[in-house]
Amino acid sequence: MDKTKESILNSIKKLLGIQADYKNFDTDIIIHINSVFMILNQLGIGPTQGFKIEGDTETWDDYISDGDDLESIKTYVYLKVKIVFDPALSGTVMEANKEVLRELEWRLNIHHESEK
Repeated sequence: MDKTKESILNSIKKLLGIQADYKNFDTDIIIHINSVFMILNQLGIGPTQGFKIEGDTETWDDYISDGDDLESIKTYVYLKVKIVFDPALSGTVMEANKEVLRELEWRLNIHHESEK
């Protein structure tokens, strides 16, 4: 399967350890994903008019064309959603996740600035 054609919601659910057919948390996860897309938009990543999902039909290809930073964007969305939806009980794990997020934000910002 082309990884850009995969459902944004289902890929984030998979990373969170939730089966695609389990729908109980979909509304919560969609809200968090859309919040992350707003943050990415402010960083200059993604469509200039913004982007949001409403279910499991929107794909990564709908959000951004396949590029070098697509996998890092997926990781960024996953970690941001995880911190809000399923925060780590360990302070050490939480800090490690936040450090990865800071580095990804920096790298995505640098990548975006170099494309201008």
